[in-house]
Amino acid sequence: DTGNGEQLYECPMCSLTCTNIQILEEHVDLHLEEQSFSEDGNIRDLELAQRLQTEEDKWQRSEEEKREREEFKKLQRQYGLDNSGGYKQQFLKNMEREVDRGRMQPFEYHKRKADMMECLAFGIDDGKTKTSGVIEALCKYYQNENKDVRHVWLSTGVDHFHSSLGDRGWGCGYRNFQMLLSSLLQNSLYNDCLRDTTLIPSIPKIQSMIEDAWREGFDPHGASHFNNRLHGSKAWIGACEIYSLLTSLRIKCQVVDFHKPTGPVGTHPRLFEWVLRYYSTDNEGGAKVVCTSKPPIYLQHQGHSRTVVGIEEKKNKTLCLLLFDPGCPSQEMQKLLKQSSDGTSLKLLRKFVGSLKEKQYQIVAVDGVLSLEEKA
Repeated sequence: DTGNGEQLYECPMCSLTCTNIQILEEHVDLHLEEQSFSEDGNIRDLELAQRLQTEEDKWQRSEEEKREREEFKKLQRQYGLDNSGGYKQQFLKNMEREVDRGRMQPFEYHKRKADMMECLAFGIDDGKTKTSGVIEALCKYYQNENKDVRHVWLSTGVDHFHSSLGDRGWGCGYRNFQMLLSSLLQNSLYNDCLRDTTLIPSIPKIQSMIEDAWREGFDPHGASHFNNRLHGSKAWIGACEIYSLLTSLRIKCQVVDFHKPTGPVGTHPRLFEWVLRYYSTDNEGGAKVVCTSKPPIYLQHQGHSRTVVGIEEKKNKTLCLLLFDPGCPSQEMQKLLKQSSDGTSLKLLRKFVGSLKEKQYQIVAVDGVLSLEEKA
């Protein structure tokens, strides 16, 4: 009450006072409309934001799936599981390319194709990438070396095999198996296990041999990774496939993992010590050069594998592995057969602790023969 008989009405929402009740009602209605509009606006904003977020999530999922598909196809290509053919197809394609570029005559193409088809039919390697006699040449070299090598242990004879037109880029595991097998075939201890394998098998034949090992029940998990099929593909193989194949042949072996560095700056001194023990056990003594009866060792890391054929111990006690690399061509390996007195060609083989700095390594080492019961 204003005191002069006028009645004042106060807005419950903003404390405005007025003398007319209708005006106040209209004023309050405006407040309510404004509030309702604001709430509707908030709801609409929220709905829009949620819709935009849903669309963004959907797009991201779609992009992620696309990336995963592309990554999977890339891995399939990288590991030879993309159904693009195998050894034979790659060999022919690469020879055709050589003819197109004028680096091979058509008559040579047809001759090499006929040779390849014959070798594949018999399941044997053509021997064109093989270098023999390197271990014997090394043995002779070390007898005369008088600078810094205190001791050296060498595998029993090993032939070197390098990748050819048919397996360049993916065949290292198979080539290392051929190297290991070339040594086992020279050792009478393994005659009984290898009586069906008197010649070095071709890569497609090795693929079939691994498939046979899978069918016997070896490494079902590994087999499923390849859909139980290697033949006719460019699939990379590793330590587990080599282990399965050797065990199926009744050859006793072990896989040893060096799953993390054991030295400074990502090095693996324990790997070197393991190899030293492998060669020097039962071969200790005063001799500087020890030509052991030990087979070579299969050495695997991500993306490549090589064959350990010996180990040097320097006068300062540092160790140096001697490796056969399937990526090294015959022309280079031949240099080791006429070894110069300064040993420069040995750079091809020598690997010091600081040279092996992959995150992980695996080795497969052969150690005798399994009985039928042990194999089972």
